[in-house]
Amino acid sequence: MAGSTITYKCPNCDAGLLFNAEKQRFSCEFCLSDFTAEELMATSSAERAKRIEEDNAAFASDVAEYHCQSCGAEIIADKTTVADFCYYCHNPIVLADKVSGVMRPSKIIPFKFDKNEAKDIFLRYAKKHKFVPKDYFSDSHADKITGIYYPFWVTDADTDSTLDTRARKVRTWRTGDYRYTETSYYSITRNGKIHFEDITSLALSDEDQKMLEGILPYPTDAYIDFDMPYLHGYFAKKRNIEREDLTAAVRSRMNGYASTLLSDTIRGYTSVDNGDTIVRIDSSHWEYSLMPIWILTYRHEGRKKTKTYTYAMNGNTGKIYGELPVSIPKIALLFAGIATTLTAIFSLIGGFLL
Repeated sequence: MAGSTITYKCPNCDAGLLFNAEKQRFSCEFCLSDFTAEELMATSSAERAKRIEEDNAAFASDVAEYHCQSCGAEIIADKTTVADFCYYCHNPIVLADKVSGVMRPSKIIPFKFDKNEAKDIFLRYAKKHKFVPKDYFSDSHADKITGIYYPFWVTDADTDSTLDTRARKVRTWRTGDYRYTETSYYSITRNGKIHFEDITSLALSDEDQKMLEGILPYPTDAYIDFDMPYLHGYFAKKRNIEREDLTAAVRSRMNGYASTLLSDTIRGYTSVDNGDTIVRIDSSHWEYSLMPIWILTYRHEGRKKTKTYTYAMNGNTGKIYGELPVSIPKIALLFAGIATTLTAIFSLIGGFLL
């Protein structure tokens, strides 16, 4: 392919490699492995990277890109899917001339239920809340619910993890008029082979990140190999966070999980310090995956500003996360009714007192 570039990948974890001038080797910042140029050529990492790039180009040729000029939202879909409004701000959107920066996913979790069922779940959920604006229950509003595949990085890893910490045992006894306290200190090491499965990280800089992560997790057995037909009739968000940008965060999460697991094996002490945990990654596997999410937004026109409320539903499990708008007139009517009732009660009490 003209103009293509080749990136060396780590044979152990497939992360990008950087040349370390001091070591005169190619180093992986994720699993901390080092390789000579000869070792890399033997693993055919360059050929693998080139094949991935070719797959990405083929994927980009099969999808169209839509751009909202009002709020800046960008989505992609297969070329047979037609978009006429922005799922976020509800304004018309236009088809871009070309798709840029799109990478072909490795895995996908297909939508488990259709739009009609998603609307029913939404309406049942909204009607349980008394102070939601009346038009929030309308069928025309619910019909704007949109199925969107959001990009995530999913990481598996085999590790050799070690926890070093200190603990204390305190023993107290009394002899005659004297009370004695004995404190014994212990150095403790715990080591274990820990496999991490489906560490899921959003691959998108999004202001709704908390909401999108709030509908996790997805079932491990729901992942299948990506194929273009699964995009038909749905939209997909383009990723803008690469796995290299998540390396430190994923390692931190592994350290936290490993610390908890190894600490739970320490028993029989009065107190235990937090200690230091080291996670050595033997191998890891990252997959760019698309997850199904039903999205519905509501633009509330206030006196001073407009606020957008976003409702999200896991397209596989039905788990819901989102903030519902509140109708001020409904709340005012409630307090007016309470005030009227209290006035009537006090008037009645006053009549008895007279």
